[in-house]
Amino acid sequence: MSDARLALSEVRKTFEQAGRKLEILRGISFALEKAEMVALVGPSGAGKSTLLHIAGLLEHPDSGTILVAGQSVGRLSDRERTTIRRETIGFVYQYHHLLPEFTAEENLIIPQMLAGKSRRAAKERADELLDAVGLADRLDHRPARLSGGEQQRVAIARAIANRPMVILADEPTGNLDPETADRVFQMLAKLVRDSGVAALVATHNLELAARMDRALKLEDGHVVPI
Repeated sequence: MSDARLALSEVRKTFEQAGRKLEILRGISFALEKAEMVALVGPSGAGKSTLLHIAGLLEHPDSGTILVAGQSVGRLSDRERTTIRRETIGFVYQYHHLLPEFTAEENLIIPQMLAGKSRRAAKERADELLDAVGLADRLDHRPARLSGGEQQRVAIARAIANRPMVILADEPTGNLDPETADRVFQMLAKLVRDSGVAALVATHNLELAARMDRALKLEDGHVVPI
């Protein structure tokens, strides 16, 4: 784990439902290395989204250790966790969650300015990334004028805009047709390789999972390599 960007050790999470305790995660341990794409597969309801939320510091585990770029985040305040999340983790969801009233370019500028960049520097980075994902001619388009695949490419570019160390993607191609999904996946893979970011990608698509560096299966609260 010498170059691990994200490492989880013995992470556990239990929810209560109708008076019953449901142990969703039962001692999850794995690490993501620089420039590595790891698939996370498993049946619906297995806890893939919960695991991504915990890895992305959106939820607290009941127990266990999480290291982001070698730093333990378990005892940090909510404000400190928010800072780490903003500066080192990028998120991509099945539904792009772009801000509808802003252009593609502005959707990339805003998170950078929130992280402290000047508007000029943020615009340069936004234009560079939109060009990298093949959308240089769409930067002034609002989401409603973009296709589903184009919207998801903007979302991927946004996720990497602040130069994170880790990308967490929850079914990033699940809402796309096969041809568009393939194109979006290739662009995500290229950005991972070019930037050195580590990516954990939850997916139901086993063919897509097979194209990543390795795959983990989440079942009965445990992860196992497949």
